[in-house]
Amino acid sequence: MKTALVCGAGGFIGAHLVKRLKREGYWVRGVDIKTHEFAPSAADEFHKLDLREEENCKQALTLKNGPFDEVYQLAADMGGMGFIHSAECEIMRNSVLINIHMTHNAAMMKVPRYFFSSSVCVYRDMKPGEPEMKESEAVPAHPDNEYGWEKLYSERFAQAYERRYGMAVRIARFQNCYGPEGTWNGGREKAPAAMCRKVAMAKEDGIIEVWGDGSAVRSYTYVDDMVDGIYRLMHSDLQGAVNIGCPQYVTVDELAQTVAKVAGKKITIKHVKGPVGVQSRNFSNERIYSIGWRSQFPLKKGVALTYPWIEEQVRKLKAKKK
Repeated sequence: MKTALVCGAGGFIGAHLVKRLKREGYWVRGVDIKTHEFAPSAADEFHKLDLREEENCKQALTLKNGPFDEVYQLAADMGGMGFIHSAECEIMRNSVLINIHMTHNAAMMKVPRYFFSSSVCVYRDMKPGEPEMKESEAVPAHPDNEYGWEKLYSERFAQAYERRYGMAVRIARFQNCYGPEGTWNGGREKAPAAMCRKVAMAKEDGIIEVWGDGSAVRSYTYVDDMVDGIYRLMHSDLQGAVNIGCPQYVTVDELAQTVAKVAGKKITIKHVKGPVGVQSRNFSNERIYSIGWRSQFPLKKGVALTYPWIEEQVRKLKAKKK
């Protein structure tokens, strides 16, 4: 039986990844600073550890019978656009500490395969309609935010350890992941979850607020697609960073309208001041396509699976407040 360590297993993507690895027959240890807020962990073991501390990283990585076969490093201090723009220092300090300690100690313990979760935030601002950007075009670098700079540094740190110690490193650059059992409230939620919450809370013919003018272009990747991409990439020969994202690009207003259609509600969008980020995203998926991955969830299909879950969370919250 193969063994896997999932760091960040108390988070959204990490928890779904644990479930996938269990279905594939792995023995899995999950580690996070917190337990999952919506569901019990599917891991064989779950250790509550602060991975900013090196000794905790060593503890997480230690098995009685040698190193883990695979380590998936998804632990990070992160959230949606509001959090990214308000917590720059926390994001850079906390995530860099985790990545330095985990990468170094995984290599020292001779872990054969190591996955690092990066982000398309490493890329520069793009204009709508620009040609697709390949992974190699992230450098010369000009990320829009400190989250992107941290991810780019941590990518290069892991690749340096791959060159020196021979640990096979696989790096995925995620594009806006969403789905059930993800953060949907409180300031760290991503745009799809925020839109689902706003529509669920709105009355028929109600008004929802959207930051900016609604024209920013994004791709939104359903969690099952993302986890499948992670698993395929980890077991491939693809070195260097690899984009994983749904090839369907929409404006933020179109995202809101898609959620409203799924909900069966008529809504009016009110544009308000708020952090927007880059104007556009448009990235090549050719590298991940080369190993057989394809997105199976266009936006409407993914939202149709996500909205009912968030609607239920909103209903529970309203009931609790009564």
